[in-house]
Amino acid sequence: KVPSAEGTRITPGNQGGTNWYSPSYSPRTGLFYISSWVNYATNFVKRDDEYGEGRVYLGGGGRAVPGTPAFITGANTPNTRKEDEGYGAVRAMDPQTGERKWEYKMSDVTDAGILTTASDLLFSGGRDGYFYALDARTGNLLWKVAVGGYIANGPMSYSVDGKQYVAVAAGNALFVYALRQ
Repeated sequence: KVPSAEGTRITPGNQGGTNWYSPSYSPRTGLFYISSWVNYATNFVKRDDEYGEGRVYLGGGGRAVPGTPAFITGANTPNTRKEDEGYGAVRAMDPQTGERKWEYKMSDVTDAGILTTASDLLFSGGRDGYFYALDARTGNLLWKVAVGGYIANGPMSYSVDGKQYVAVAAGNALFVYALRQ
């Protein structure tokens, strides 16, 4: 696609359908899990732009178009977003066929990675400040907590003295939760 002065709509947008956010594969479920951006686009505009020391230089620019998540447009909040506008989701895919097995729809797009465990739990979060656990087989929400900050990393798990923990950074804080035995 070639940018124009009026703008050229690119779908999916510049972030792609998914991006650098860490995916996960579970040998127990046989599924591959990704954070995805659904139904959003970028309008690439051709314009003159001068380099200025200390500021971001993109050599032109992109701007949001209808069907784009609210965080880009600033037009609405996650609670007022219309069904046909962009959203984030965790998607479970069959890596052999590419078939989507389930989708957990979020209130906004996400930059968070995904962690799956041997007990068929899936942990992730989003820009809306929630950290949650899903059933890795069905996508059903099992647990959700407000952490008060944007999650843009992959959760991690570790064990101390036989007890398993899950940790995630949100905003400027680190949250650690113990899993039930």
